[in-house]
Amino acid sequence: MLGRFVNQQAEDHYFAGYEALALKWPVASETLDVQTRYGPTRVRRSGTAQGTPIVLLAGMMGTSLSWYPYVAELAARHTVHAIDAIGEPGRSIQTRALETDDDMAAWLDDVLTALGHDEVHLVGLSRGGFLALSQAVRATDRLASVIAFEPAGFRVIGARFILWSLTEMFQWLLPAAILRRVAPGSAEVRHSFRPLLFRGLKYKSHLPPQHVFTDDELRAIDVPTWLILGERSVIHRASEVAARVEKLNPRVRAEIVPKASHSLTMQRPELVIDRILDLVAAE
Repeated sequence: MLGRFVNQQAEDHYFAGYEALALKWPVASETLDVQTRYGPTRVRRSGTAQGTPIVLLAGMMGTSLSWYPYVAELAARHTVHAIDAIGEPGRSIQTRALETDDDMAAWLDDVLTALGHDEVHLVGLSRGGFLALSQAVRATDRLASVIAFEPAGFRVIGARFILWSLTEMFQWLLPAAILRRVAPGSAEVRHSFRPLLFRGLKYKSHLPPQHVFTDDELRAIDVPTWLILGERSVIHRASEVAARVEKLNPRVRAEIVPKASHSLTMQRPELVIDRILDLVAAE
């Protein structure tokens, strides 16, 4: 089955919010619709600097626009491509079912091939972090490095995450003055994402079942890889993930951010930018 909105009204309402959020993109950009075997995929490209490009994958329902608070500093030094993931709400158009993680990796490989770079630094958040790591497990020909912020794939995500998500969504409804007191990071940024978050709930995704990385898969990663984990994450135990990956594979390192939750990219935007630039500077 293909992902879709529940009706045309929901789709139109969502894309009105999408276009409003796109106006916040802080640097010059162009949009590309690259062809893949699973449908055309929307990519937003910024920056004209030399060096290995950066490709950004958002979390579930995030879209390429999730990266607007970070892109200006990244694009000042590198070409940056931000992707609307296929099978989720956004400007990509799914034409073929995504039944397995191999399908997702094939889709992403098609995107990277279409972008035409020899290598890229692949950066992902949450589900996007899972997709980045999954790509590193399967196909590293086009990868210079991987950095994954709070990636899924180390434990089946269940009720604890759902409860946390509901709490987060409630906080995003609070007035900015109160939100600043209860949640670190920018209340304005959270509020800017709010329309897409709630309108995206009317999109019905059909994606592969959750997958937990095996030891053999993690050992197979052969590019420099950095996991940035929240100490208070609800999708895994950060200390266990860090110990596991560093024991299995010397090319994978992990950092635990004190007091950070699964929202660490919202809580510590300066850290997100610094870690990405640190990794790509080592090329």
